[in-house]
Amino acid sequence: MIQLRHSLVLAALVTAGLAVPTVDAARETVEKPSVKEDKPQTKTKEEKPLSKQGRLAFIRKAQVWTPTDVSAMDIRSGPQGKDAFAPNAMVACDYVPGSLPGSSRKFDCAIGDGTVLRVKYGIGNGEVEGAVLASRLLWALGFGADRVYPVSVACRGCSSDPFNERERVPGMKIFDPAAIERKPEGHEMKTADKNAGWAWTELASVNESQGGAPRAQRDALILLAVFMQHTDNKPEQQRLLCLPGGMTDGGLCNKPFLVLHDVGLTFGHGNFSNQTERGSVNFSEWAKTPVWRDARACVGHLSKSYTGTLGDPKISEAGRAFLADLLVQLSDQQLTDLFEVARVDRRVIGPTSAGVVQGSSVSEWVAAFKHKRDEIVMNHCPA
Repeated sequence: MIQLRHSLVLAALVTAGLAVPTVDAARETVEKPSVKEDKPQTKTKEEKPLSKQGRLAFIRKAQVWTPTDVSAMDIRSGPQGKDAFAPNAMVACDYVPGSLPGSSRKFDCAIGDGTVLRVKYGIGNGEVEGAVLASRLLWALGFGADRVYPVSVACRGCSSDPFNERERVPGMKIFDPAAIERKPEGHEMKTADKNAGWAWTELASVNESQGGAPRAQRDALILLAVFMQHTDNKPEQQRLLCLPGGMTDGGLCNKPFLVLHDVGLTFGHGNFSNQTERGSVNFSEWAKTPVWRDARACVGHLSKSYTGTLGDPKISEAGRAFLADLLVQLSDQQLTDLFEVARVDRRVIGPTSAGVVQGSSVSEWVAAFKHKRDEIVMNHCPA
């Protein structure tokens, strides 16, 4: 049935030259938004990469959370704006060949105005669902992350596997499911080391007396990473962001913010080698992994990966209470929306020793989320 639907959409696109098809408009509407290039806030002429000292000063004064009306957040629609995509929209684009970092399947694709989008794809690629899950949850609770939209993509010039077969080919290929990544609003700060990012251990350097985030918010973010089982937490997966309006004429930032960039390896079980099958949207692994390694001492349960900077962190009572207060504001409908929009039921794991594992139901994921939320809400940490 899916193959037939794709054939009909492909025929409509080719006939119309990437025009809007009329097949199942609720899922297959081709979006070609009229947007400017997906780039950060305009740079000033004086801007230079942050020095080692400038980077440390940025981190000391950085925030990690924005006050948010959690219960009012539309998790299904996600972050809005003129460059947003509706859930399950069909996005038409032209393949941009190139070698991309990492091991998860992805490619770059240009829409009509020249904006180049980063697309994750593949039925067996758990990061397609994981990036949507984690980014939407972070956003709904007030923490910073990329904006990720669950879509289908009609790519002109793509091979069937453009991450590995990078040459342009004739015709059009449809990728379903897929997810499009957009940068968060603001300006990404660069450093002398282009892969600097920030390490989770550096959250201890944030100084509230200098205007930085209080420990309660920092520990809440750490505990949320444990809750999601954010296994691939190396520094490159985090970014230094200057919030909109924060860049000065001298190229400095007076609104420093620490955000998460790549959160696709989540909602599984943290593991040393960052294995996708185990670490990304694996219901059985996530459901059976407790939040706490030691509940009485408030030590989180997150196995440290070989690339990571976060493992089994100790959480303060203030941090536990802060995250608990945010999580309890999420309604059952919001949780249902979270797992439905991420399309967790389409997650396929395998082949494994047990064969191919099909995705668990939305209701099973919601029940597991609520159980793990209770682990945080009902616990109390030592003073």
